[in-house]
Amino acid sequence: MRYVGPTIGVLSLQGDVAEHVRVLETLRTTPLPVRRAADLDTVDALVLPGGESTTMITLAKAFDLLEPLRERIRAGLPAFGTCAGMILLADRIEGGTAGQQSIGGLDVTVRRNAFGRQVDSCETDVAFAGLDRPVHAVLIRAPWVEEKAGSGVEVLARVEGGPADGRIVAVRQGALLATAFHPEVSGDDRIHRWFVDELVRRTP
Repeated sequence: MRYVGPTIGVLSLQGDVAEHVRVLETLRTTPLPVRRAADLDTVDALVLPGGESTTMITLAKAFDLLEPLRERIRAGLPAFGTCAGMILLADRIEGGTAGQQSIGGLDVTVRRNAFGRQVDSCETDVAFAGLDRPVHAVLIRAPWVEEKAGSGVEVLARVEGGPADGRIVAVRQGALLATAFHPEVSGDDRIHRWFVDELVRRTP
């Protein structure tokens, strides 16, 4: 079924693909699974889901998708990465596997598994710049952005309170948006809606 609005690709190699597709459908966009380089030619924007970042990079290489992804991001394709997707968009990774690669585009250093093991993961409400009330952040073995962010990076959300107080969990740079948490599983579509309205529809 074709929905009204932009075609938004969802990187469909591994991870929370179905959850993002459901949210995008409610926003009257047209979600499209992206598994091959040819899929990128038909999308207006891209979502990189949560999952396992090293597995995604390995599969992107296997499908000859990594370099086309880098090229489209460099060319200005709006993209939204959640959790592992944040790692994929980061230019620099700490705590990753030896030689771990990324797609890049965001001038940030992301610490992989910053919130520890699955049992140490947490949920908390965070204030998100531009939204009228806090969002519920599900931080499952999540990364965070180190303070060494580039001058063009806008911090949109930080954890408030607890051991991770002040840690950066959402950023934006140009047409790129990334969150350390999983808005696709929270039942709150406001961040997806913000991405579509502010970054996708307003990007030439």
